[in-house]
Amino acid sequence: MKAEWPTVRLDKCCEIVSGATPKTSNAEYWDGDICWATPKDLSKLDGAYISDTPRKLTHSGLKSCAATILPVDSVLFSSRAPIGHVAVNTVPMATNQGFKSFVLKTDLIHAKFLYHWLCTNRSYLESFGNGATFKEVSKAVISRVKVPLPPLDEQKRIADILDRAEALRAKRRAALDQINELAQSIFIDMFGDPIKNPKEWPRARLGDVIFSASDGPHVSPAYSEAGIPFLSTRHVRAGEIIWEDLKFISQEDAEVHWKKCKPQRGDILYTKGGTTGLAATVHTDRSFAIWVHVSLLKPDSEKVDSIWLESMLNSEFCYQQSQVLTHGIANRDLGLTRMVKIKIFLPPLSLQREFACRFAAVEKLKATHKASLAELDELFASLQYRAFRGEL
Repeated sequence: MKAEWPTVRLDKCCEIVSGATPKTSNAEYWDGDICWATPKDLSKLDGAYISDTPRKLTHSGLKSCAATILPVDSVLFSSRAPIGHVAVNTVPMATNQGFKSFVLKTDLIHAKFLYHWLCTNRSYLESFGNGATFKEVSKAVISRVKVPLPPLDEQKRIADILDRAEALRAKRRAALDQINELAQSIFIDMFGDPIKNPKEWPRARLGDVIFSASDGPHVSPAYSEAGIPFLSTRHVRAGEIIWEDLKFISQEDAEVHWKKCKPQRGDILYTKGGTTGLAATVHTDRSFAIWVHVSLLKPDSEKVDSIWLESMLNSEFCYQQSQVLTHGIANRDLGLTRMVKIKIFLPPLSLQREFACRFAAVEKLKATHKASLAELDELFASLQYRAFRGEL
């Protein structure tokens, strides 16, 4: 049964506190013992709590600016760059100007209840952002935002339910991380560290084990509402092609692109622009095209297994080479003629294929965990929706 709760403005149940930054050029203001948070610090959190910060202020640094020390169990909310990162502090700390933080009236609102409400309503809060260079939610605007306010015991019960649901998701994410580490461990166990090459495998270069390295068109295509998927670097991660948030081109344009570069099952996509040095094998017969910032490697199946080569290219040994060979600052590019110079070692093909079989078993396990995580994500979203409507 849906509960009827009053809604209360945030400035009626919290003190809203802005942050500030001392002069960065004054060394006397920095490397003290006062934690000082930035939105970036919150983006790196694995959970709700923040207990430390990379940069710290001295007492003179704090006094030099408008920053304020937030008491423990305040709720930090990033109000710009980006809007919507949230955390609860476990130690007193200050923040930079990218925050509108909440010091709670604890007889009215519970920290984790507000934390979960802010997380659930991130898109809603982002819609209040204004500004030309970057969006920001002002103190005046956030003050007027209303939150549902059930009794404190009910707030704590709701927060506890959402905490336990989030803990299950965190465990599943941790399991996925361990599975990813397992694949890397199998590679090291079978072939040794590529940097040291303790098993003394023959050395080679990437260009020695592929038929070709090509890339997509060097001009932006005309996108269409549907048609052939057109992949860019954001669709290629280490060991994975992301088939989400796609853009499309017409069949006719794709045919032109394919004359130069047509991906097929068993090929490897290798990022060469922007975020460079990430490899992913094509595991589909689905037709798609790629942009200039993605290169297409055609492995020689008599010399290398595609899965093994993907893992080799994603090793730290090859990744670091790719970064050295990437030129440019604003427009980073791992040119094809440089890319093929990347050094690898070359174990027997039979051993590469054995690794590919083991890797496939790991990928099957990973798929099971991903499906479970997706179900937990759906459950959590449903719980969030119901929680603040009084339906739990």
